[in-house]
Amino acid sequence: MTTQTDIPPAETGGARRSWLREHSELGVCVLLLALGVLVLTDALTMDVDIAQRGPVGPKTVPVVVGAGLLVIAALLALDVLRGGRGQAEGGEDIDLSEPADWRTVLLLAGVFLGATVLIEPLGFPIAGALLFWGAAFALGSRRTDRDPLIAAGLSLVTYTVFNNLLGVPLPGGPLMGVL
Repeated sequence: MTTQTDIPPAETGGARRSWLREHSELGVCVLLLALGVLVLTDALTMDVDIAQRGPVGPKTVPVVVGAGLLVIAALLALDVLRGGRGQAEGGEDIDLSEPADWRTVLLLAGVFLGATVLIEPLGFPIAGALLFWGAAFALGSRRTDRDPLIAAGLSLVTYTVFNNLLGVPLPGGPLMGVL
């Protein structure tokens, strides 16, 4: 007759889950590694005309950034595997026992997706105003008398700064002749 203590415990994967939970920062390392590989691949496959290059070509900064991402990923992974842990923020007033506010997250995602779809036909000033107003609404502001005006002003200032001062062309939409 065998007793419970004679039977070896079945491997349930609990030890593996525990190890992964204790080393969850490795997920950031994987993300940095993937981003570094993506940046380096994109930079090294970039077509560059020899006549357009100066002493520092257009590949230089992406190669440096990609290599930096790979080095940081490796150093962070080494630190995590040696037992290093990130410090918990003491100043945050977030109750981690409360569930996530998925309504707000989904509203913000919808607002961003809507602005992305509307930017080409309506132009940045109108799509940006809807984006700013929708984000304010999703985050809890219910001032319908002031929020649309602030959103429109912020969108126009952003459009003017990027389009006119920085030279980054944004679609103007129906307001192209007015602005």
